[in-house]
Amino acid sequence: MINRRHIRLKVMQSLYSYFSSFNKDMAVTEKEMMKNINSISELHVLLLSLLVEINSFTDQFLEDNKTKYIPSAEDLNPNTKFVNNRVIEILQEDEIFMKKMKRLSGIWRKGDIDIVRKLFVDIYKSPQYSDYLNNEKDSFSDDKKFIQVLYTEFILDNDILHHVLQERSIFWDDDLPFVASFIKNQINFLDENKIRPFVVDVFKNSDDKKFAVQLFRKTIIHSDEFDELIQKNVKNWELERIANMDQLLIKMALVEVISFQEMPIKVSFNEYIEISKYYSTEKSKVFINGILDKIVSQFKRDGKVKKVGRGLV
Repeated sequence: MINRRHIRLKVMQSLYSYFSSFNKDMAVTEKEMMKNINSISELHVLLLSLLVEINSFTDQFLEDNKTKYIPSAEDLNPNTKFVNNRVIEILQEDEIFMKKMKRLSGIWRKGDIDIVRKLFVDIYKSPQYSDYLNNEKDSFSDDKKFIQVLYTEFILDNDILHHVLQERSIFWDDDLPFVASFIKNQINFLDENKIRPFVVDVFKNSDDKKFAVQLFRKTIIHSDEFDELIQKNVKNWELERIANMDQLLIKMALVEVISFQEMPIKVSFNEYIEISKYYSTEKSKVFINGILDKIVSQFKRDGKVKKVGRGLV
């Protein structure tokens, strides 16, 4: 599920927590990091579960309307296009997903918060819902498009949703855009005739998991050594004056340069410069790039950079 950039982000968060702690315990922090990474799968299931919950609420609402004291013709013969949406039907037929959903979806009705009902009201009254129901076309493609509309225009920007997720995990704010994009891709590539499971492993393969663990451990192991290198290559600056996040991103990049032989140096540089744009200061990208360039140039002269493959250095 998650890509290498998101892995770097999760490792960065855990390293920042480790270096900010008075009682540093690498094993404990690593365990917590893996727990946080694995929770991305939980977030994925929760966001998908909202579709099923809203759909079920809609079905019950339409059934209840039939029992009104004086039901209208529309009440007695409702448009069930959304209730029968093919994307949601596929979700409901996914046994693994439904099993996980049943364990988690109670979060949406916790206490006095009923986000499902609130979302239903917004959707039910919207022109997008009306247009979807009244569109004479009835295709799998149209069903997918409407589900995308629900996510983009109703679910993902909902303030209550963000509040509920923040209470569950402080890290999910950073994970939400990635998981939302992943779900949209799942729906886009969904084939009515070739069903794929919605629930997937957090790591795409064992190499990605190994990458996360090694990046975390080696950044800590080489931290003091890298502090000295950074200090030597910064003119007229004390180490304490350099933003902690900048130091951390430089150290992580250096670990990749010397420890991951298949990782191109340019990729490592670009990844941490991009991350710095969102998690450090305005001038960090220039500073980080300059320091990395100096240190890695020295590494090359000293023969410390050993990359496998043409063009990686």
